[in-house]
Amino acid sequence: MNDPILVQLGNRIREIRLEKKLTQAALAEKCQCNRNYISMLERGERNPSYKSLVMIAEGLGVKLSTVMNF
Repeated sequence: MNDPILVQLGNRIREIRLEKKLTQAALAEKCQCNRNYISMLERGERNPSYKSLVMIAEGLGVKLSTVMNF
């Protein structure tokens, strides 16, 4: 079973990504990570490091606090 906090985080990443009209592949390219990693994050299956969260926020073009605001 997925951790509810990770699911919330994943939902927030997906929400912002969709607002920015980015595909998972496009976000992954901007974050210099794998599309599968983005997919697993959005499903709450991975616990990202601080560095990964910073890179995701930068890839989304938002502040880290925006990603963490759920």
